[in-house]
Amino acid sequence: MSAALTVVHAREPLPEDGPSVFLAGPTPRAGGKVPSWRPAALAELAAQWNGDGPLTVLTPESRGGVRAEHYDDQVGWETAARATATAILFWIPRDLRTMPGFTTNVEFGLDVTTGKAVLGCPPDCPNPERNRYLAYVAHLHDVPVCTTLPGTITAALAIAAR
Repeated sequence: MSAALTVVHAREPLPEDGPSVFLAGPTPRAGGKVPSWRPAALAELAAQWNGDGPLTVLTPESRGGVRAEHYDDQVGWETAARATATAILFWIPRDLRTMPGFTTNVEFGLDVTTGKAVLGCPPDCPNPERNRYLAYVAHLHDVPVCTTLPGTITAALAIAAR
């Protein structure tokens, strides 16, 4: 991982300044067999970031897999992290069986008008038809819509670097 990236995990202190990207999207269930998409996103962010200073990446996944003791602690941190972020990257590899992303739908609706959101919807995910409405709403609000994780990261970094 690039020294230019600082990763802040769920419930850790949020940065006060500098460019940052929040990694929004479905999180695999604890103990499940579905791998997280976020390690690939972190690697791609490190490969693409060429800003003047460090980039902070805010991830709602817990360091070491330790889940929040209280639901409100997790949701409160995520809400504050999305508000703090200079860009919010939504990556939604929708699979209704393993990663339905219902909370992600609500978060996208809350963030679509902020000018910070980017939407990534892979067409080869198990349930791409469940992302159509999000893409429709994104287009209404001039939110970039991408079909690959690298492309989504490029669009998010363009917002973060402003």
